[in-house]
Amino acid sequence: MRNLPAWLDSAAHDSPWHELYACVAGIGVSGVAAARALAGLGAKVCVVDARSGPAEEAAGAELAALGVDVRLADGDTLPDTAQLIVTSPGWRREVPLFAAAKAAGVPVWGEPELAWRLRKRGAAQWLVVTGTDGKTTTTLMLESMLRAAGLRTASAGNIGTALVDLVNGPYDVLAVELGSFQLHWSPSVAPAAAAVLNVAPDHLDWWGGSFTDYTAAKGLAFAHRETVAVGNADDPETLRLLARAPGRRVSFTLLSPRPHQLGIVEDLLVDRAFVDTPEENAEELATLADIPVPGPHNVANALGAAALARAFGVPASAVAEGLRTFTPAGHRIADVGEIDGVRYIDDSKATSPHAASASLTSFDSIVWIAGGLGKDIPFDELVVAAAPRLRAVVLFGSCRAQIHDSITRHAADVPVVEVAEPETDDVNAILDRVVAQAAAFAKPGDVVLLAPAAASMDMFRDYKHRGDAFAAAVDRLRGSRR
Repeated sequence: MRNLPAWLDSAAHDSPWHELYACVAGIGVSGVAAARALAGLGAKVCVVDARSGPAEEAAGAELAALGVDVRLADGDTLPDTAQLIVTSPGWRREVPLFAAAKAAGVPVWGEPELAWRLRKRGAAQWLVVTGTDGKTTTTLMLESMLRAAGLRTASAGNIGTALVDLVNGPYDVLAVELGSFQLHWSPSVAPAAAAVLNVAPDHLDWWGGSFTDYTAAKGLAFAHRETVAVGNADDPETLRLLARAPGRRVSFTLLSPRPHQLGIVEDLLVDRAFVDTPEENAEELATLADIPVPGPHNVANALGAAALARAFGVPASAVAEGLRTFTPAGHRIADVGEIDGVRYIDDSKATSPHAASASLTSFDSIVWIAGGLGKDIPFDELVVAAAPRLRAVVLFGSCRAQIHDSITRHAADVPVVEVAEPETDDVNAILDRVVAQAAAFAKPGDVVLLAPAAASMDMFRDYKHRGDAFAAAVDRLRGSRR
């Protein structure tokens, strides 16, 4: 067992970090930020990563200039004197590095846990968003509402900006997106309020196939009594988590709200939680027309964001203004153009069946483009729900046969075309074929919807690369029709 500093269990910003030897797992965005922050506090820092490509070497050179020891092409070995591991979210629980740390009694923190420990007195409070789908949209809606209220704010966490870079910045409050991996490694994080938007099977490969463990990690957002817990009343798994929250509990629903809920009355978003005498009173927050993105799931996202904003004292007028001025992130039901009366929609971020179901329920007549790297999650339930809206389906990617099988079982009358990968690695060529097949099925008034229901890494760098390739293929189709 390693000798650990006595102060580490209760470490805070003013702890003697210069006494610590820390190992950072991963040299991506959060790993580089964590290493830089620790080195700035005088800690001895080693960064390890199994990868060793040009991007890792460039990041390593930047850190080495700060005195950080960088070890690429070896993510398994625990440094001899390491007293703490700070991990990037993609590292699985069972990797050899963490097994060695457990055997040596070395704690493992996520980057959000490190950021929380580094908060100075009076630092910005956190409003946390988690869930299987809709996290980024909700976090950006929340940030927009907070800004409309005149608060100094920023979004951070799983959304792309490391928390250690912002935690002691000039902010009143941070809109923080956290995934299940980050929550698992961040037990001390106690936000002012936290929302669980929904819980459905996802990332089960990381969780060893255990949906129970995955769900429990989402519930860690509610773990502290001082946190206002916000849950989706229309989602059974979320309700079960909310029932166990030790602090104040608030929910939201797409139905008419009961006391202590936010919900919908006709075309209005209404608050019956953060008002005087909720049993009797309600306050109008916004209209459905104020939400600039389509679909019932985005109404739910808006309600989740509004609940967090209201928990922080944001007035109703700022909720409405924040929604009106909200700019959605890319590749989330993004309109990429219209050709011959057919709309083309990029929802490449729909990397699971649950995520794809949201966009498939947002349109009435759809030519669905799906497929990619499956996550060992069945497609049957998705196909059953979507079948009445499908004019046709175009499949590509490594899990196309599994989706085709589900369509054969549950929507046998829907035409299906599989587009096989070309012999080269030219993803533009395959997307041209996919879009051309979809356009051949589509009629004026239809939507050609890229909602893959699968991850992208079988053919693309990430979901953004896939969405960009789709949009480029649509542009080429438009040019060919002129």
